[in-house]
Amino acid sequence: MTTITLISGSPSKQSKTAEIANRLQKELLKRGHHVHLIHVRDLPAEDLLHAKFDSEAIAQTHEWIREADAVMVLSPVYKGSYTGILKAFLDLLPEKAFLGKIIAPIVTGGTIAHLLSIEYALKPIFSIMGAKEILHGVFILDKTIQRDETGEIFFPSDIEERIKEVLQSISNTQTLI
Repeated sequence: MTTITLISGSPSKQSKTAEIANRLQKELLKRGHHVHLIHVRDLPAEDLLHAKFDSEAIAQTHEWIREADAVMVLSPVYKGSYTGILKAFLDLLPEKAFLGKIIAPIVTGGTIAHLLSIEYALKPIFSIMGAKEILHGVFILDKTIQRDETGEIFFPSDIEERIKEVLQSISNTQTLI
């Protein structure tokens, strides 16, 4: 069984990015994976802002990342980059926290101009942190996120297909490790 840790860098509980993280967790559990979901916004703010490396909550997230075969990092894009809360969290991770891991970025943004944030803001950080492989990831334009009659989110078919490809790549990590 593959262990996957999802890191949601959205500062809001009601954000589309947070909902996507929840949806991905459900999908990965259905596929039989062991999944940890870190909503960074739920970590103690003081621990993040004061870089409390010895915080129990922070230490638990480090353990989940250490256990993971793959890590999915989700963030909305603000002003061309990932969120400040995600930056604060990434700064607390050990230098090579992603060593040997497959990383999949999932980013939401209000304009197509934010598409390059995956390439120029996230991928360099993942590389420095030792990622074994960084998947192409998925950029989701905010206005394309829809809701069905039950309130669940869904995407246009091309986005759904890219998400399925990422999930499939993550699901195959056992054979890659």
